[in-house]
Amino acid sequence: MNIAGNPMMAHRAAGVLCHLSSLAGPCAIGDLGPSAKEYVEWCSDAGFSWWQMLPVGPIGAGDSPYASTSSFAGEPLFISLAGLRDVGLLGARDVRESAAAAKRFARGSIASHGSMAKTNYDAARRAKEPAFLRAFESFRADGGFESAHYRAFAEREKYWLAGWRAFQNDGIGYHAFLQFSFDAQWQQLRSHARAHGVQLLGDVPIFVSLESADVAEHPQLFRLDRAGRPEVLTGVPPDCFSKDGQLWGHPHYRWSAHRADGFRWWTERIAASLRRFDGVRIDHFVGFHHAYEIPARAKTARTGRWTPQAGEELLAATRKKLGALSLIAEDLGAVTAEVVALRTQFDLPGMRVLHHAFGCDNSGDLLHRHESKCVVYPGTHDNDTTRGWYQSLSAASRQRFIAYCGADAARDPPEAMMRLAFASPAQLAIITMQDVLALDRSARMNLPGRAHGEWRWRLASDWRKQGKNCAKNIRALAALTGRIR
Repeated sequence: MNIAGNPMMAHRAAGVLCHLSSLAGPCAIGDLGPSAKEYVEWCSDAGFSWWQMLPVGPIGAGDSPYASTSSFAGEPLFISLAGLRDVGLLGARDVRESAAAAKRFARGSIASHGSMAKTNYDAARRAKEPAFLRAFESFRADGGFESAHYRAFAEREKYWLAGWRAFQNDGIGYHAFLQFSFDAQWQQLRSHARAHGVQLLGDVPIFVSLESADVAEHPQLFRLDRAGRPEVLTGVPPDCFSKDGQLWGHPHYRWSAHRADGFRWWTERIAASLRRFDGVRIDHFVGFHHAYEIPARAKTARTGRWTPQAGEELLAATRKKLGALSLIAEDLGAVTAEVVALRTQFDLPGMRVLHHAFGCDNSGDLLHRHESKCVVYPGTHDNDTTRGWYQSLSAASRQRFIAYCGADAARDPPEAMMRLAFASPAQLAIITMQDVLALDRSARMNLPGRAHGEWRWRLASDWRKQGKNCAKNIRALAALTGRIR
């Protein structure tokens, strides 16, 4: 069934959520190299036609992908050293030595779950940066900045590239080289994904960090005082994740300035994301209609107020420039009728999270209440794994879950949840990789509101053995529920 208005809703499909950092491979972090291409092939084998990632911008405070230092640049740690070797900028010895260095730096600090090593951002930085510098010298010596490929990249990304270089004090072009390398490897991955019938789904955080190239280059677009400090801070009030709420600490937007230049920064930002991805999830879509303002000196998010935002004008400007929007609205949290109307006006599918479905008898997240124009998840990166979720359920919620899914669901909650999601009327069903592998809560990606020690889950080096069996079963389920064309 083709639902008009949003290209992402054209066909009934299934997808998997696994961040790039969570892939297996050398140098203590997943990257755009062979492991990413191999993962694409596994997705295709499993019948997944979408691979969703978290934001891929430069990683900010607390190693959070949602605290990036740029809305446009890519994270250099995702650059594959094997990929740099393949284009002649590194030797095989460079790649081997960097992988050995990453193991050495990480030794004693990587927490394990079975054979699963956690992502170690510090070890990855220490191991990769010397190799990046050697590759840069080779690139510069070979006249790489004069190449047609680099010139085309610099022209295409000129809106933000100079500002990123200024933010990095990049007088010699090193950081421009890294972004060029990231882009080249990304396009190779995207071509590989398309060849295997897999589309890439990205994630755009609604706010940006104070310490970012965006704020440095466009301070007028943000609500800052004369000293450059935020007048108010972003976050959400207390909820089921945190009794103090979540104090994100980003500056709010000065919408009058965005309005004055036709929302160019926003339209350029979404356009850049859609040059990388086939579709994009807008994080905290509620904030396009109303956002929570917290006093600038607050220590928690307990005090604050909701204020109206310019999302309708922003989306109208973006649609005028880009046409039909391949976007998903993360419409979770303080959703009102006005938020739903805004989402509907621009043909954006919302989200349903099955973990939220069993807290009461009439939850809108229950399967039979899903509309076709939505994306269903058992849980997202913010949730516990399904196995961990089930173990923490109250007796009443557990009883509702079993009554809804059948007694067998208690023996294998991740399997039961996957079956629910695939059977949903929702056009797109997305399963976290942790739930595909039926992992417990030690594999959780992050706990909202916690600033340190998160974002570290990573696939085991031997995941392919279990993954092969999972792929066969998932493909059969996807075919049975009409999610394979």
